[in-house]
Formats: sequence, structure tokens, C-alpha cells
Amino acid sequence: MKPIKVGLLGMGTVGTGVLRIVEGHQDDLQKQVGSLIRIEKVLVQDKSKSRRYPVEEGRITDNAWDIVDDPAIDVIVEVMGGIEPAKTYMLAALEKGKHIVTANKDLMALHGAEILAKAAEKHCDVFYEASVAGGIPIIRTLIEGFSSDRITKIMGIVNGTTNYILTKMSQEGASYVDVLKEAQELGYAESDPTSDVEGLDAARKMAILGTLGFHASLSLDDVQVKGISQVSKEDILYGKSLGYEIKLLGIAERQDDMISVGVQPTLVKKSHPLASVNGVFNAVYVYGEAVGETMFYGPGAGEMPTATSVVADLVAVVKNLKLGVNGRTMFVPYKEKKLKTAEQIASKYFVRLHVEDKAGVLAKITQVFAECDVSLESVVQQPNKAITEAEIVIVTHDASMASMNRVLAEFESLSVIKSIKSVYRVEG
Repeated sequence: MKPIKVGLLGMGTVGTGVLRIVEGHQDDLQKQVGSLIRIEKVLVQDKSKSRRYPVEEGRITDNAWDIVDDPAIDVIVEVMGGIEPAKTYMLAALEKGKHIVTANKDLMALHGAEILAKAAEKHCDVFYEASVAGGIPIIRTLIEGFSSDRITKIMGIVNGTTNYILTKMSQEGASYVDVLKEAQELGYAESDPTSDVEGLDAARKMAILGTLGFHASLSLDDVQVKGISQVSKEDILYGKSLGYEIKLLGIAERQDDMISVGVQPTLVKKSHPLASVNGVFNAVYVYGEAVGETMFYGPGAGEMPTATSVVADLVAVVKNLKLGVNGRTMFVPYKEKKLKTAEQIASKYFVRLHVEDKAGVLAKITQVFAECDVSLESVVQQPNKAITEAEIVIVTHDASMASMNRVLAEFESLSVIKSIKSVYRVEG
């Protein structure tokens, strides 16, 4: 049986894992697809560099076009990352009729529509399971497992770096700055951690998941984003005292075809399964009208978990090749994008304030909430020995984002409020 020849763009952490799985699991792979899968050529930056996983010199190239232009190569696996030149290589490969497997969340979040349109035109597969949540098969689940259901909400922890930081802050009482430094030393966080800690990485993933779950083309610009860099030890302690853990959650919701997508630090009730997802692990909660609540949990990054998702996509491409059905299972959004307004996005909120420590302050604050049509679930007021002011912590009932924005605007002009220390969404 003719072998399926694969070109691998990138031999970093994930690329090395792909090589190890494909070459180490040949018996299993051949039984699944009926032929040999062979990594024919591998793109590297430096051909002279020594590698953890040895590859024959004749299979290594530092010129991507040696792979893209090779007519013998059937499938290209892109794990080099970044937007360019990955996008150029991918579109050129599709133009030549090659199928694509990628782990590139940035590219798929920003240019996925263009790439998928080219794939549909050329009757090619583009699979990207590894772009979201590492080893968790969430993309295939949304496309295939929920094909008969109507998804109303996708909520999850989709960034391992921020989850590690918040877990350490919660369990050890450490500061954000100290835990971030530790995460960088351990390799969980980049030297420039902005994409992770400011929520951009999670936002790209939620744009992908929202597009798949709601069948409407969502972009990064449609995601409201707030990172964890302002989360303090005090926020976490107050959350714990009220029965919550703080997690960076991506939340995509649909109601009557109106969609909202956001990423923000969120207080999650300790009884909710997401509250106990710790360390670098990811979890995605999916609500379907028919199935109800489901949760998918596992490692969100790393060499072998991510490589496992890549190779699973590669197997799917090869099976389609054998059946002659490449390009027929492509996901193409078909619904008009309708985004919720601030008046339509509702949730509970946690608010922490520093205020003047005198009589009548709480009455003025509760009056503002009442005037803005926001009702309160709980109020905690106590002196803070570290400051000369009092500290008030409030959890609201469900309120619109617009109403909360009006409350915060009023607080800015209220002289008895010295500072708005934090405002977080509350779930569960």
C-alpha cells in the first residue's frame, strides 16, 4: 500500500512530539488507516543544531518551500506557530491540493475564515484540534459530538499559565508578581507573558470555540478581554471567604441567536467543577439544550498532549484520503453574527471598594445600586488595619453589564468612595 507522505513545518516541542508518536506508533496507525504514514521532510531553523529526537540529515530542510512545493507530500503539519510566514505556507499548500493539520491558534483565530474558504475551494481538509486546550478533543467534540444539539454556553479554563498562577496564589497565598516569576522559571510562562496574563491567548481560543459552537464567524475583536495582572491576594481571600475560587474564564453564550464572548477573571462557586481545576490543566464546560451540562478536562499544553491531538487530526485526514471525502467535513460558519449589547449581557458581580470609615457610607452605596436597578446578594463591611479606610465587598444578583457600568461611573464621582479595588464576574 502506498505510504502517506507528510511534511512537518517546525520541530520545536510539539513537532518533536509529533515525530515521536508517528514513528513510534506505526503499527497502531497502520491498523487504523491501512497504510504507512511517513514524515518525509521536516522544516527546522538551524540544520546544524543537535536535537533531542534524531532525524536523518536527508529529511531535514531549512527551506519551507522544499516541503510546500514537493508534489509527493500529501499532508502538511504546521507546528511552527505565529502568523507569518505560516499563513503564506498554508495557503500555498492548499493551492497545491495539500491537506493541513495545524496547532496554530493565533492563525486560526485571526485568519481561519480565509484559510477554511481556500480549503473548501480546493476540496482539502484543514484540521486544528490542537489549537485549543492541548490534549482535550474539544474541537472535534463541538463539530461532531454536538452536531444534533444546540449549544447555549461554552465556559472554560483554556490557558494553563494563568490557571497555574491563580492556583498558586490561592493555595499558597503568594503574590501575583512572585508566582509569575516562578512560572517563567519553570517554563510555564514566556519571558514576555502578556499574551497569557492579559487574556489574549484565551480570547483567541474562545473566538475559535464560539465560532464552532454557535456556527457564526467570531473574531478576536468580538471578545471582551480582561487579564489577571490586577488580581490580588486580597481578592482571592475575600472570594474564598464567600465560597468562591478565582479563575480566568472564557465564556461564550448564546440566547435567541444573540451571542456574547468574553475572557475575564471570574469568581467560581467552589461547588462548581471548574473551581477544582488546578495547575496547568484546562477544562471546558459545554451546555447543550438536549444533553444539558458536560465537561471536558485534561492537559492544556505540553509536548505529548498537544502532539496527540495533532496526530489524531493527521489520522482523520488520512482516513478521508482513503475514502475520497477530503474537504466534505469542513466546518463553515453559516449563521449571521449577532452580538449582544451591554444591556443584554447579564451576570452576578463581585465588587471590592475602599471607602471612608464613617456612618452613612453604606447607605449611599446601596442607593446607587438601587438607582441603577442592581439588587444585592451579599454585603460585607469591615475595617482594614492596613489602611485608614473601610473595605466593603459586595456580590450582586444578576445585573446587566450596562447597569454595572452605570454603577461604577456613579462610584467614580462619589466622594465617600476612595477607590474601586476590583470588579469581577461571578459564576456558578
